[in-house]
Amino acid sequence: MVRLYGRPAPGRIAATVGFHSAWVASGRPRWTNHQYLVIPLVESVPGLRDDAAVNSDLTLGVAVNDELLAAAPAARRAILDHLADAGLDHLTVGDHISFHGGTGFDGIVAATTALASHDTLKVLIGVYLAGLRHPMATARSLATLTQVAPGRLILGVGVAGEDRAEVSNMGVDPATRGRRMDETLGLLRRLATGEAVDHRGRFFQLENARILPALEPRVPILIGGAGEVAVRRTAADGDGWLGMWCSARRYAATHQQILAACSAAGRPAPTFAGLNVWVGFGRDAATARAALGERMSHLYNLPAEKFAHISAAGTPRDVAGFLTPYVQAGARTLTLIPVADTVHAAIEQAAEVRDLLRGQAVEAP
Repeated sequence: MVRLYGRPAPGRIAATVGFHSAWVASGRPRWTNHQYLVIPLVESVPGLRDDAAVNSDLTLGVAVNDELLAAAPAARRAILDHLADAGLDHLTVGDHISFHGGTGFDGIVAATTALASHDTLKVLIGVYLAGLRHPMATARSLATLTQVAPGRLILGVGVAGEDRAEVSNMGVDPATRGRRMDETLGLLRRLATGEAVDHRGRFFQLENARILPALEPRVPILIGGAGEVAVRRTAADGDGWLGMWCSARRYAATHQQILAACSAAGRPAPTFAGLNVWVGFGRDAATARAALGERMSHLYNLPAEKFAHISAAGTPRDVAGFLTPYVQAGARTLTLIPVADTVHAAIEQAAEVRDLLRGQAVEAP
């Protein structure tokens, strides 16, 4: 393989996701007296290692929505090629219809663009506002993408709500968006089988509804959100949880609750434990934090200090140190939403974070 960016990539692994092998093998998690999940891993701010990977099951990708979608076709392919060559495991795309005055991008369209522009990368939609769309339309999109790129799409779903106008302008009462999502999730699972579906619900009525071909392989569905509702939805209809906007302590508690809820429901432990986190890369933490805060404040219409405790800034080593408690809490598939000098710099720095968290040595070019 011709290396375009001068940095040797770590060995790529299959993009399967799961929990730590130490307790998968035993069939049960290990708990402390505080009831938080304890997973052995690399030191909190690791140095480069010469031995085998410590967290070999950990995967890491990036979300670069604006840079990817606004690029010309050749530049878009160069971004995706760089991402794969750097050893990153997936691309994450977002979804908003009309966020805070009109900003947005369609998650299905963005995923299609990426999947059609690269032959091997996995794409995670994190998260898709499925409750604002009809489940028949979503199910058809998933079936088509499964034909285009079988086994390479993961669907994260969220209820929206940061901008209530986005919800109401889609004809959805914001007060009902959670119940609408619950109904949608059940229908997506049934429609994925290819069997005829009859349904009389509060929000949707289907008669002899079918989506063919059946999804093979089935697209994993991840539940975004927080609190008891996210736990309930994951145990009922999810293949895993996709956390965001939470501290490492809250992540650990939610992760534990999901395992307990799945066990109580007689379901196997989820195969996905994800985390999306904003990060700023720079020469030092102060410079990176300033750029990150400016970007997030502009997007979310909130002061930068609101995000300081749930975002990371600095060098790749600083970011790896911030993420380590989340990995200890059970996170195994991480997506960085980076703010950096360029998209290619962000990819290189994200790959370095992955190496540090996985305990892999990286030789100087």
